[in-house]
Amino acid sequence: MSPVSLRRRDLFALSLMVFGLSARALPETRHAGAWGVDYGGVTDPAMARQFKLLVLEPDFPRPVAPLRGEGSRLLGYISMGEVHGGRPFVAELDRAGALRQPNPNWPEARLVDLRDPTWTKLVLDRLVPAILAKGYDGIFMDTLDNAEALERQDGDRNQGMTAGAARLVEAIRTRFPGITIMMNRGYALLPVVATQIDLVLAEAMASRWSFADGRYEMTSADDWAWQAGHLLAARQINPRLVLATLDYWDPQDQATVASLYARERAAGFQPYVSTLALDRLIPEPRT
Repeated sequence: MSPVSLRRRDLFALSLMVFGLSARALPETRHAGAWGVDYGGVTDPAMARQFKLLVLEPDFPRPVAPLRGEGSRLLGYISMGEVHGGRPFVAELDRAGALRQPNPNWPEARLVDLRDPTWTKLVLDRLVPAILAKGYDGIFMDTLDNAEALERQDGDRNQGMTAGAARLVEAIRTRFPGITIMMNRGYALLPVVATQIDLVLAEAMASRWSFADGRYEMTSADDWAWQAGHLLAARQINPRLVLATLDYWDPQDQATVASLYARERAAGFQPYVSTLALDRLIPEPRT
């Protein structure tokens, strides 16, 4: 990651000015969340109903109505840039030549050629409709930043991969104009799709899990500013875009968790802090 050109002090001041309205975009109660994520198979309905927006794994066989609070929105997770080897459509994509090498960090997942029409058709005709049919209000798009990584690794073979990812997002919005669309990172295509999505997520914005050291750690000031710079630019393109952050920390350390919420919220972002597993909802600490 490279830092944005603005000095961090100027960036923070500008974020308070530009994002003043975004902090109110998702109404929230004092100690319940504006948004949250739970990829576990069992979600506590009472806690779920406290969130105004929830990202859930849609493949678990459970009713979603008990998880819905008044006026809340539920989004189903969908991986756009890679496909787990256990998915039933892997062989179909493989035959079409739409799959690439395994993800080195998650070998059970294969990277997807985001330019491939077979993948676009599958997403539009089957994957998104299946999520909506289960009662979800929209989708949470993950792994779109794989497009930039592939293009950077092999510019000749993967030329136009980022543009292909942007076209896929635009195609989803065209086919499903009324759904809520949230995108994780995808900063290389964000300037193109900012008007096509409703929320963008900055994952591991202020804190993250260090796989090398086996512990949670704070990100650097430059890392924070790098992500904030992309959010600032996108918010200028689409003033209605909601900006969310996801930080990782030990929930037993409530003082640090509370400070993460305070830091992100002060900059105008919609924060949520969880564990790396993302397998349960964790309420914001009472302060």
